[in-house]
Amino acid sequence: MDEGQLIGRVEGLLEELESIADPAARDLALETVQGVLELYGAGLERILDGVGATQAVALATDELVGHLLLLHGLHPISVEERVREALDGVRPYLGSHGGGVELVGVSDGVALVRMQGSCEGCPASAMTLKLAIEDAVLKAAPDVERVEAEADAEAPAASAGGGLLQIEVVSPAAPGGAWVPVGALPQLSGGGLLLKEVAGEQILFLRLRNGTPYAYRAECAACDASLEDASLEASGLVGAEIACAGCGRRYDVVRAGRCLDAPELHLEPVPLLVDQAGLVRVALQAGVA
Repeated sequence: MDEGQLIGRVEGLLEELESIADPAARDLALETVQGVLELYGAGLERILDGVGATQAVALATDELVGHLLLLHGLHPISVEERVREALDGVRPYLGSHGGGVELVGVSDGVALVRMQGSCEGCPASAMTLKLAIEDAVLKAAPDVERVEAEADAEAPAASAGGGLLQIEVVSPAAPGGAWVPVGALPQLSGGGLLLKEVAGEQILFLRLRNGTPYAYRAECAACDASLEDASLEASGLVGAEIACAGCGRRYDVVRAGRCLDAPELHLEPVPLLVDQAGLVRVALQAGVA
C-alpha cells in the first residue's frame, strides 16, 4: 500500500468512526484518536526542533511526511510559498498556450490567483488553464480549500460576468477532469504530430521544434474529419500551424488551436502536463462549448 492509499484508508476509517451510532462509543473512539494525534504531533515537533530548518524543509518534500506535518500544523513551508512554487511549475505550460497566472495571496483557506492572457479568451483554453492550476495546487497545498481566479484587467473576461472565476480544487481522478498517463511519446522526440488513442479518445499530440508539446482532440472544427493526416508547418520564430487534410482549414497550434481562416472556429485543446521525468499526462473531460 503506497502513501496515497494509506492516507485515503485512514481518512475513510475516521469517517466510519464519526458514523458510529452509539454516542458514547463514538466520542471515546474519537478522543482516543485525538490523543494519539497529539502525542505524535508533540514528537514530530521535537524532531523538527532538533534537525534544523534546512533539514525540516527537506523532510517535508516527502509526500507522507509532508502530509503528517500539515496534519499537525508543523509544515515548515508556508502555504503561500507552496502555492507559488506550484504555479511556477505550471507557468511554462500556461505560457505555451498564451496564458499565465500569478498568486495574489492566500487567506482563510482561499488562494486568490490572477489569470493572464488565457489564449485571448478561447473558452476551451480557459478550461486548460483551470485544470492545470487545479492539479498543481492540489498536490502542493492540500490545506487550501478552494482557488479563486481573478481575470487580468487587460485580458478578455474569463466568464460572461467577469469578476472572479471559482476553481473548485478536486482530486485529479474526479469525474470530469481525470489525468491520464500517456508516456514519454518517443515518436515525437524529433517533433511532428501523432494520433494516439487515450482512454478511448483520439488525441492529436504535437511537438514543435522548440520542444513544446501540445495536445488537441483530433477532429477538425470545420469539417469534423480526423486530423490524423494533417500537416504541421512552422510559422514565425516559435509558432506552428496544422492544416486539415480534408478541408484545408489551418489552425494555430500555439494560440489554443484558433482557426486562421475562420476566427470563430478553434480546435479543442486537451490539458497536458509533463513531469520531471518527461512523462506526459493529459486531462480528459467533457468538451467545452
